[in-house]
Amino acid sequence: MRRSRSLALLAAGAAVALTLFAPPVVAAAEVPAAVVVLGDSAAAGDGAGDYEPGTRGENGNWCHRSVHAYVHRTGLAPESVNLACSGAEAADVAFGDGTHYTEGSQAGRLVDVANRYRVTTVIVQIGANDDAALFGTGVACIRAFLDPRVPPCRETIGPLVPERMAATATKVEAAVRDVRAAMAQAGYGRGDYTLVLASYASPVTEHMLPLQAVAGCPYSRPDAAWGRTTLFPALSAALHGVAERTGARFLDMVRATEGYEACTKPIPDEEWQRRITVDPEALVHGGLDAIGVHLAQESFHPKAAAHAEMARCVREFVLSDAAAAACVAGADGRAHLEPAPAAAPAA
Repeated sequence: MRRSRSLALLAAGAAVALTLFAPPVVAAAEVPAAVVVLGDSAAAGDGAGDYEPGTRGENGNWCHRSVHAYVHRTGLAPESVNLACSGAEAADVAFGDGTHYTEGSQAGRLVDVANRYRVTTVIVQIGANDDAALFGTGVACIRAFLDPRVPPCRETIGPLVPERMAATATKVEAAVRDVRAAMAQAGYGRGDYTLVLASYASPVTEHMLPLQAVAGCPYSRPDAAWGRTTLFPALSAALHGVAERTGARFLDMVRATEGYEACTKPIPDEEWQRRITVDPEALVHGGLDAIGVHLAQESFHPKAAAHAEMARCVREFVLSDAAAAACVAGADGRAHLEPAPAAAPAA
């Protein structure tokens, strides 16, 4: 009995010593979970308003990260992190030494985020500013509408679409693989998080109000129809192919604001996409640097209402077991998931 009591006392003393002198162990549950988005203006929330201080043009940073961006509204995790930046290209998401609007590689910053949080979902929305050139194409379509001497953009740019989308897919695939590598650097396996690649919502449609140019949408109806039915779906199909090759899940956003595009409602506040928008606050925060494109940077981007509905789709999609789906606006004023269109074949 005496020996048993001594052994018990020794064991108790050892346990106390381990408790006092062993390094503290942080339980995984104590690290807050987070959902993260990387990409360009569509993910940053350009057009949704209420931009984070420091991204409104201050010191040359025009990332326009909105507090209303869909990443903050999915409810998939208690924390949400927006690394996206307006105007970003795939190379700005990938690893590299370059900067965009004063900010470095989004994949590089993802490593730090993934070390601070338990990242459960990573969303990537990129490609519009690469060879797909959605902004440049929009400008070309406006110019064709305003100048009768210029051929329609569907005729000048249409034949270039297959080649442009293939080139974009190559660059986006490299960026997505770097996102995978960033998560691996932070110690994550592929099964530890969900990776979603998203496409873009078409901002205009041929179903515009009369006198659409006066309303703020200087596009011809045939060019707008081409953009909605050909250009945006072509980019989406290319991105779907990237998702399949990288093991990401794919969310098609082409029809996410269908019926609520710019210049479709008598009351602009009921639309989910901005018409041509001039923001005088850009001068307040960015000074003379705002003169030019930054004054109208919000134009033809999803509003806060659109981000709320896209967040609904992202949440529903992530919680499902589908490899791919499409976010489609319904007549009930809500966006819902539908089967995704087919992916483009690999180039």
